[in-house]
Amino acid sequence: MLPHVVDAEYVKDYIVKMRFDDGNVKMADLETYTKRGGVFQKLRDKEFFKMFFIDLNTLCWPNGVDIAPDKLYEIGVSIDQKCEVA
Repeated sequence: MLPHVVDAEYVKDYIVKMRFDDGNVKMADLETYTKRGGVFQKLRDKEFFKMFFIDLNTLCWPNGVDIAPDKLYEIGVSIDQKCEVA
């Protein structure tokens, strides 16, 4: 079953806290995406990065970028686990 992002909030830098439809809450550091070229390059601008929204059950940005929800689920760290955010 494909996980769906149902809520998300900006934490800091390129870290986003997400709640999935199965009840899991995870944090993911998406900085590696900012280092990709093409449409991902715009995410380097932190103010633009913070403009994410949820559409089609995943994180999306105004320039058409989105990250597959199963990838977000895979790279996310459950908040009950040690996650270096501080």
